[in-house]
Amino acid sequence: MTDYDLIVIGAGAVGENVADYAQKRGLSVAVVEAELVGGECSYWACMPSKALLRSGHAVAAAKRVDGAAQAVTGHVDAAKVLARRNSFTSDYQDDSQVAWLESADIALIRGHARITGEKTIEVGGETHTARAAVAVVTGSLHQLPDVPGLADAQPWGTREGTSAQQVPESLLVIGGGVAGSELATAWASLGSKVTLVARHGLLGGMEPFAGELVADAMRELGIDVRTGVSPTRVDRDEHGLVTTTLDDGTTVVTSEVLAATGRKAHTADLGLESVGLTPGDWLQVDDTMLVQGTDWLYAVGDVNHRALLTHQGKYQARAAGEAIAARAQGRPVHAEPWGAHVATADHAAVPQVTFTDPEVASIGLTEAAAREQGIDVRAVEYDLGATAGSALQADGYTGRAKMVVDESRGVVVGVTFVGQDVAEMLHAATVAVVGEVPVDRLWHAVPAYPTMNEVWLRLLETYGRPE
Repeated sequence: MTDYDLIVIGAGAVGENVADYAQKRGLSVAVVEAELVGGECSYWACMPSKALLRSGHAVAAAKRVDGAAQAVTGHVDAAKVLARRNSFTSDYQDDSQVAWLESADIALIRGHARITGEKTIEVGGETHTARAAVAVVTGSLHQLPDVPGLADAQPWGTREGTSAQQVPESLLVIGGGVAGSELATAWASLGSKVTLVARHGLLGGMEPFAGELVADAMRELGIDVRTGVSPTRVDRDEHGLVTTTLDDGTTVVTSEVLAATGRKAHTADLGLESVGLTPGDWLQVDDTMLVQGTDWLYAVGDVNHRALLTHQGKYQARAAGEAIAARAQGRPVHAEPWGAHVATADHAAVPQVTFTDPEVASIGLTEAAAREQGIDVRAVEYDLGATAGSALQADGYTGRAKMVVDESRGVVVGVTFVGQDVAEMLHAATVAVVGEVPVDRLWHAVPAYPTMNEVWLRLLETYGRPE
């Protein structure tokens, strides 16, 4: 039996941050990992998917600038892109991540953890106890849609979609969310003939123009985008080809099929039943990430279903690590909104970038979501391509910006940018939303000229100068 103050189940980016912040406050910490230290984001999600996308984005951006366009005489080198992707995953080796744990004085336990009782886990037949807390940071799993024949057809999930070592001749992507849209864009840029099918439009839950502009750009890239349709049957034949039948009566034949239609909680085999919780469920938590009904179990990142984004999980992890240490040491816990030990931003200030081309960068509430919450809303939009900075960035720049204002408080509660290179514009909007900067004060935040950030001035002018 080995005792620690804190045991973290899951050594992905989020688990590492829980452990790090608690350890810095003086707790002894161990993390348990059944796969690779560094987790989903490092090997099968954020980093490899963006590495797959970046080369295509760079070439497309060069082609949009006269003078540079004439220098682009070839196509993306798929083999080089895949090799670069592999470099970002350290060729799927976790040596450097393990070395970081050692440097941070965090113990690593290899194997699958099961909770066997309060503050007690078992890994490989050995029991480990936590004096203060156990944190479940196991993330989420790809969820296969219930389509006849799909499972037998050996489809790609998001893991295969980010780690494949060869470009498929053709690919059907099922799902028009963030993962489906990004991976369809990535493989099309690498030369695959891609078809994307989505039951509704693309990027549901975002401002409607986001999905519309992305769909238009996908079609220009050569992707066959079909919305309003769903697969009813999938079959892989003896030659390896996949035939997908859609509910409009058409069929699509491809080399591979990728399902990107949702995630489920990675909690089915953790022994949650031993402490009165239901295996397979998302874990409900308060704003310090303490699991409801317990005083020792925490759930951080995807597994609590608050915001399934790596950066948001790491934000939760910083709060949770600090809160665990404070409670263990009898120090005050600052659990008030925006306090040091809570993840308040999860509720209405979550930033997200979809790395399609154009990119979609958003923070906070859409206009529809704000109205559903009963907020006194006024929203304004502006053609992002009409700013001087955008015109310099790309010839014929296409994009749009939208600002959602809570009229009763005079603050911005949501912003969406769609266009080339808008990802790096997002943090200013995040600061405005999180800081609840009054619109009147934003007039004094002068955007440098000529940059794309001038759209802030144009949005404010469209909104109207205060009396």
